[in-house]
Amino acid sequence: MPSRSVSLAVLLPPSEGKAEGGCGPAWSATDGVFGEALGKQRVQVVKALAQARGGNQQLLGVGGALLTRAQSANTALLGAPTLPAAERYTGVVWDHIGLRTLTAAARRRAATSVIVVSGLHGLLSLDDPIPDYRLKTGASLKPMGKLSTWWRGPLSAVLNDHLRDRYVVDLLPHEHRAAWVPHGVRGVSVTFVERDGKVAGHDAKAAKGRLVRHLLVTGGRPAAALASWTDARFDLLLSPLGG
Repeated sequence: MPSRSVSLAVLLPPSEGKAEGGCGPAWSATDGVFGEALGKQRVQVVKALAQARGGNQQLLGVGGALLTRAQSANTALLGAPTLPAAERYTGVVWDHIGLRTLTAAARRRAATSVIVVSGLHGLLSLDDPIPDYRLKTGASLKPMGKLSTWWRGPLSAVLNDHLRDRYVVDLLPHEHRAAWVPHGVRGVSVTFVERDGKVAGHDAKAAKGRLVRHLLVTGGRPAAALASWTDARFDLLLSPLGG
């Protein structure tokens, strides 16, 4: 008998690079798929950023014009113009996913499958409207402390419930994985490794995007789609998700 179809879930970090502006509706902390569940926490982060005047160079990790832009965005989040997360996020990973060039079926799969772990929002889907902002999940923001630790409880409860009956492909960096304790979910955490076995660094970002695109385009059983991916430079080290 054929195997029961299992839905895909792909966990990704946000990009540090973001498109400016937006023509979408004014942002509210309760917007999007996870807004009702995580809106309270989002408001706390927004208030903390306002208290910190948008954040300094140490908190945000940028200087000059990028810092000025980030501070302006971070102090005007509520009611700010939005773009869908799929359009807001830019950079190597997102360029190689190539959302705009996916088939209609693959784009629908992306909308329901890709979940972003964010220091500001907690969790996002690709069609969620979001404002311009800058805040790393591994940053320490008063009075919360390290955001990955602060988010862990509420984020894990919401995400684990959302991932029931899905096959999860975890492509999160360490600082984002620290915000989630998987429980009662199945799937794998993926590490990209060089042919000599060394864990890959920044150069693997393009490969990560290509892998996500492959999963979305291939469809079918997620484990089989994952197993069929090949790359000229990198192999995949797959670790089962906990409990």
